[in-house]
Amino acid sequence: MTASGIRPSGIRLGGAVVAGPLSAYQAEHVLLSVSGGIARVTLNRPERKNPLTFESYAELTAIFRAARTDDEVKVFIVSGEGGNFSSGGDVHDIIGPLVAMKAVDLLRFTEMTGDLVKAMRACPQPIIAAVDGICVGAGAIMAMASDLRLAAPEAKVAFLFNRVGLAGCDMGACAILPRIIGQSRAAELLFTGRAMGADEGERWGFFSRIVPAEELDDAAALLAQRLVEGPTFANGITKRMLHMEWAMSVDDAIEAEAVAQALCMKTEDFARAYHAFVAKEKPIFKGD
Repeated sequence: MTASGIRPSGIRLGGAVVAGPLSAYQAEHVLLSVSGGIARVTLNRPERKNPLTFESYAELTAIFRAARTDDEVKVFIVSGEGGNFSSGGDVHDIIGPLVAMKAVDLLRFTEMTGDLVKAMRACPQPIIAAVDGICVGAGAIMAMASDLRLAAPEAKVAFLFNRVGLAGCDMGACAILPRIIGQSRAAELLFTGRAMGADEGERWGFFSRIVPAEELDDAAALLAQRLVEGPTFANGITKRMLHMEWAMSVDDAIEAEAVAQALCMKTEDFARAYHAFVAKEKPIFKGD
């Protein structure tokens, strides 16, 4: 990994670069493993409930950017170590230094944090967030930016920006959260910063489902394996269209989906599905 953008104060505001496949990359600020097409990203500072730092922001962004050209990775699972997802930006490593920054550096920082969400949305692989315990601030944003979210019963999600004197419009929250849970519910969470429990989150559609904490990792792995066994190229197209169609009219979306689906019909996976159906067999997809 190489880094750039070190400010005179010593605070890293630039990005990191991951060279080569993710399976060969040795992560420094998070845990990363790749096996069987599943990349596991684990926030790993359990003694402080897995806060994000300048370095982990940059490394996470680099990991998801590298995934765009990594054919080995079919799906991501993002989780936190030690019974919590993430306590958000580290108070001492991030919040304190931000108070002393000039406006130009603050803008570089907020653009950098937004780049993480952009990278998560742009990578073709579905991202599963396995959320347990505390999931607040930037941690809540990472869960929000994922494609699928599973929760343990004790999960608590809070967009805390209002409670520290900031606007709720952070890292795409005002664009993405209302599309998941609705405008009024999103406004309540963003205006108050209150916690949303697992039951409420499932009822509102933020979480796909709730599973016992001891089964959360297995449930995420089972869901990931189902996606790995699916037509991964077509899954990537589905993710792309889900993102792109936010800004389209219905007519434009229908036209865009016609082009996307026609492209998928040229894949070998589509032909495999047909031949398997004729033979009354389960198709074995290969992602091409």
